[in-house]
Amino acid sequence: MTRLFQQAHPDRFFNVGIAEAGMVDTAVGLALGGKIPFASAFAALLCYRALEQIRTCVAYNNANVKLLAGYAGVSDFKDGPTHHSLFDLAVMRAMPNMAVVVPADGPELMALIPEVAEYRGPVYLRISRAEMPRLFGEKDKVRIGTGRVLEEGRDLTLATTGIVLHRVLEARRILGRKGLSARVVEFHTLKPFDEALACRCAQETGALVTVEEHNVIGGLYGAVCEALSQRIPVPVLPVGIQDRYTCTAPDPESLWDYCGLRAEDIASRAEELMLLKR
Repeated sequence: MTRLFQQAHPDRFFNVGIAEAGMVDTAVGLALGGKIPFASAFAALLCYRALEQIRTCVAYNNANVKLLAGYAGVSDFKDGPTHHSLFDLAVMRAMPNMAVVVPADGPELMALIPEVAEYRGPVYLRISRAEMPRLFGEKDKVRIGTGRVLEEGRDLTLATTGIVLHRVLEARRILGRKGLSARVVEFHTLKPFDEALACRCAQETGALVTVEEHNVIGGLYGAVCEALSQRIPVPVLPVGIQDRYTCTAPDPESLWDYCGLRAEDIASRAEELMLLKR
């Protein structure tokens, strides 16, 4: 993506080399000068190596910088745990002034980029390098801060964020063959979070499973539980990275399987949830 932008707009592209902290500070300068900079780097390096600059120069000053976090989750599979961003959403969600956006596929990313550019304030935009199925159309409309119901269901809700959506939809089909009606809700924005939608799903289906390519601590599971705990306390179970580091693999899908993110794992968690609901 950055290469294509460089080719189209060479006068608006700046390569600062392997210097994420300096890149973030450069972006802050551009933002203070009235520009809308997108600072792009590997999610693991951008979030962790430049965290001090993001906190102090971007978020604390509410600078209008867009952090384009590529190769997120375990999508940089071959480089191992040092290049996997497994708790970046938790870090960014906890940072005042920072919006957190996690698209599920290419078309949704393309629809969200203009929204991110128009959003006033810092945004962490998490992008995968993995090749995933296209689930949305080119003309789908999205808005920062709102989730959306993709499939209706009455027995429970499967809530998800990011590129594991296709596995959640497969899990819904597995549950359907077992007589369970699962609603599928996508939260492409973790902050500001659509608490109203989460509460409506809890009220109407009585239980939720959250699914994310992230540590189960501090990401979507945390956002959902925070929204429901004081309003509509219902059973909520997480599917995600179980608070551990991963390993190298031949592809992202293999790592998802290793981490318990198969469609069958999601369906099994939903069946476990139904026992708690009763």
